[in-house]
Amino acid sequence: MTTVAYSVDLKGLDELSARELYDLLRMRVDVFVVEQNCPYPELDGKDIDALHLRLLEGTELIASTRLLKPHNAQDPAKIGRVVVSPAHRGRRLGDAVMKESIIVCERLFPENPIALSAQAHLRRFYESFGFVKTSEEYLEDSIPHIDMVRQLAGEPA
Repeated sequence: MTTVAYSVDLKGLDELSARELYDLLRMRVDVFVVEQNCPYPELDGKDIDALHLRLLEGTELIASTRLLKPHNAQDPAKIGRVVVSPAHRGRRLGDAVMKESIIVCERLFPENPIALSAQAHLRRFYESFGFVKTSEEYLEDSIPHIDMVRQLAGEPA
């Protein structure tokens, strides 16, 4: 397993070029819809107000997440659409994109915990970043999921 040098790019939807948006949506559809054989509405309206964290190798998109801002002061920030390009798996990019996403959420929303909806089989992966399970398993688009939250430093789990 090798690591890779990458650059981090954080943009709102309106800041993405047409090509950047195309590459982002194509990777998400290729993985979440095609690879996982899960037809669902990838274009759910949440991208409009989200921040899109992208890991790039040169100009090539290799991983990304979607960061959703808290609605209210007490609400969590949310990390979603965590995806690594199939061509770049095995390079610890999942770790890298999660670390970068947490750093951005903690910088932009320091008073808010961070939440995510995890595919249940990835529970240990997310636990390695300090997330704890907060729900029973449920089906989302026919895939078992659990809700998880990463508390603020010094807050009880």
